[in-house]
Amino acid sequence: MGDFFERIVDLEVTGEQAGPLAGRMVDWMVAEGVITREMTKDAMYSLPVDLGHVPGPQWARAVADASDPSWLPGPVAVVVGREYHVGGQGQDVADSAACPRCGAGTVVIDWPETSEPDEEVWRPFRDGIASWRATGRGEVPCPACGVSVPVTEWEFGPGFDLGALAFDFWGWPPLSVRFRAEFRARLGHRTEEQSGKF
Repeated sequence: MGDFFERIVDLEVTGEQAGPLAGRMVDWMVAEGVITREMTKDAMYSLPVDLGHVPGPQWARAVADASDPSWLPGPVAVVVGREYHVGGQGQDVADSAACPRCGAGTVVIDWPETSEPDEEVWRPFRDGIASWRATGRGEVPCPACGVSVPVTEWEFGPGFDLGALAFDFWGWPPLSVRFRAEFRARLGHRTEEQSGKF
């Protein structure tokens, strides 16, 4: 058993823009009846925040299928601040990263030979992410072409994303294509979506 989530991560918003944009997104979802301003700790497992928004009376507008009358969605967490977001249970590193300059791939976890990251390979990424989280800037030199690239521009493997704003929908039926498209349009930035289990 466990609690499942669906997450939308804004990949481009800056740390300074994240709070005001989060407020506008919450205002829109409240106006649509998807969430309320009431907050709860119940069924909230987003590590950076303790409280999530209670679903609103029109929460079904956001999902692909609301035909099960027994389904009661959980809270929606709004995570503001520079964070790395992971989709897998127990996952803490990316399994790979591709340089946006030369396209070379860096293998961090050599599946299926091992399920553990190569710490020497991951260290520059860990340091770049730590610097970005603290200051908004962090770079990682590409092992192939040698160019130092902002850590936010690297293309990480599935289920690992960097962003200063994310929305976690806990225990919701799958979000609809229409809602996700409107959500992305209102953010106005590139996004990634994750799903996982706590």
